[in-house]
Amino acid sequence: MTGVIRHVMILGRVQGVGYRYWAGQQASLLGLEGWVRNRRDNSVEAVFAGPADIVTDMIEACRRGPAAARVDSVVVSDATPDMLALRVNGEVFSQLPTL
Repeated sequence: MTGVIRHVMILGRVQGVGYRYWAGQQASLLGLEGWVRNRRDNSVEAVFAGPADIVTDMIEACRRGPAAARVDSVVVSDATPDMLALRVNGEVFSQLPTL
């Protein structure tokens, strides 16, 4: 993997609206590595890895989300290879169980 790794927290009405599935599909279409999961606090958490411009595009897409979502905020921070390693072995992009 060449590029950047970003940790993203998405807050708002982002569970029960297909956000996790949408994020996984979008990231896969863009060729990104990483994972996405729901959190018990009703947010969605993701790690995106790849070329900086494509990761930035994905984060911008997260600010909108799928049609039924209402995104209140997106918090972005640098992530580590250890965070990226949480994905399922053998998968480029994983949808993880709720944390």
